Amino acid sequence: MTVAQATRTNATSGDARIKSLIQLIDVLTALVAEENAELAKGLPASRLKQVDEKNHLAEIFEKTVAECAAGTTSLNVRDRLLREQLLERILKLRVAMDENLVRLRAAIEASNRRIEAVMQAIREQIAAVSPYGASGRVAARPASSGTSRSA
Repeated sequence: MTVAQATRTNATSGDARIKSLIQLIDVLTALVAEENAELAKGLPASRLKQVDEKNHLAEIFEKTVAECAAGTTSLNVRDRLLREQLLERILKLRVAMDENLVRLRAAIEASNRRIEAVMQAIREQIAAVSPYGASGRVAARPASSGTSRSA
């Protein structure tokens, strides 16, 4: 194999890696957008069906980025159009992930408020039937003020 052939082969395999990465980013962006739409409807984060797949794809993406940062994988893109597509997709993913972070925080806060409301209702119910007051002493029960007819 000549140097020119080896260069073309490396460029072709590099382009294939870039195209594969773009596809991964597209799927991940679509999942995050779908999750954001469901979070916007007020669904709790724990009920979202995208979480497992999103986490799996995010791990693959993070691994690829880490390999590039460590220098074990190179994503040299000679094709300007392909490089621009990759950068565009990365920016779209970043925007979707930023929105996802905001929406997930809001969903967590809403879940915490719901939990606190339930806990408060339970505390009030317990307090209403408990023979003890806040001080830990037996609470004075209101005496019946009915009249006796036996006189």
